[in-house]
Parts: sequence; C-alpha cells; structure tokens
Amino acid sequence: MTRFGFLVARTLRDETALQRLSVPQSELLAELAGKRIALIGNARALAQDQLGTEIDEADLVIRINRAPMPAATSHGTRTDWLALAVRLGGQDRQHLAPRRILWLSPKRKRLDWQIATSPGFYLHPQTDYRALKAQLGAPPTTGVMMIDLIARSDMARLELYGFDFFASLSLSGSRTAEQVPHDFSGESAWVNRLAMADRRISRH
Repeated sequence: MTRFGFLVARTLRDETALQRLSVPQSELLAELAGKRIALIGNARALAQDQLGTEIDEADLVIRINRAPMPAATSHGTRTDWLALAVRLGGQDRQHLAPRRILWLSPKRKRLDWQIATSPGFYLHPQTDYRALKAQLGAPPTTGVMMIDLIARSDMARLELYGFDFFASLSLSGSRTAEQVPHDFSGESAWVNRLAMADRRISRH
C-alpha cells in the first residue's frame, strides 16, 4: 500500500485495506507462547516501587501509550512492544525503540503512516474492541485491551505492573478518573476475575 492509499483508506475507514498492513493476530499470539510477559501500566504508584530489575528480566516487556519511565529502578529500561491508542511523535518512539508497535485504538484517524508501516505492526480488530467494550459496559483502556489479548495466548506468565486503575492517577497526565471515558472500578473487577480464573496472571 502506498502512503496515499493509506490516507484514503484511513479517511474512508476502510478496515479491510488497513488490516493488510497488520501482521495476523495469530502471529502475534504465537510470539507470546511460553513467555513470561511484563505489561507495564502508567500508574503513579509504580514510581514508588523498586521493580525495575524484575521488569527487565521478563522475556517480553510491553509498555503502553506514552510509556513514562521516571527511573530504571522502578520501571526498568526495556520496551519490546509498545501498545498505542494515542499519537506518539517520532522522537518519543525512537527513544523507546520498540521492536513492534501495536495500534489498539478504534480511532483509525489517529494512526499515522510511520507507525502503520513499522516492522511487525499490529492493528487490533474493531470486533475485538467492541466485544470487550460490551463486556465492560464502557470503552476499555489500552491496558485492559492488552490484558485481554495476551490472556488468549499460550504465554507462561503475565505480570502486571503499574495497574491500580487510577487510584494513584497516571504518570501520563493530570486528569482524574472522572475526566476520562473509562470505568476503572469495572476494569479492576474484570481483571481480578480474570486473574482468579487464570493463575498465569498476577498483579504487582
């Protein structure tokens, strides 16, 4: 697909055309098989912990959106995959240096050509987003979409860091829970139920 073709597909919301830029979900899930995965949320409370070394020891480290990393001691240093639902400038992407970018937002108009043509790019299907939204009764966060996706794989472990569902607010900004369109208590309960049913998943 050319850049012009991408812009046309994005404008027309041609999901079939846009999906041609993405690796298949089956390929993504296969890469997770047998791995211990560290998924890093953006809760401010994580900055008070000393979990950076533990995070970096995971087989795969996945960060979310702007992926603030105030200190290596609390957040580690690696970013293998970056899951996005916001625009992120080229300089920020270069600093994080992920080897794969995943676009989880249903808002395709925010997706840019550089991300869509990056190595190993993955575009999360709209059907998956809508199914999870129906379960939660509210638009899901990027973090919960990633948890839902990873839980479908044959991964060995999923360790969640920096997920307190806005109890300590976010390192990415100053908004309160009331200012964002997510049901954080509902998401917390959903993750707790999932972790109870799937012992591979744990929250730190």
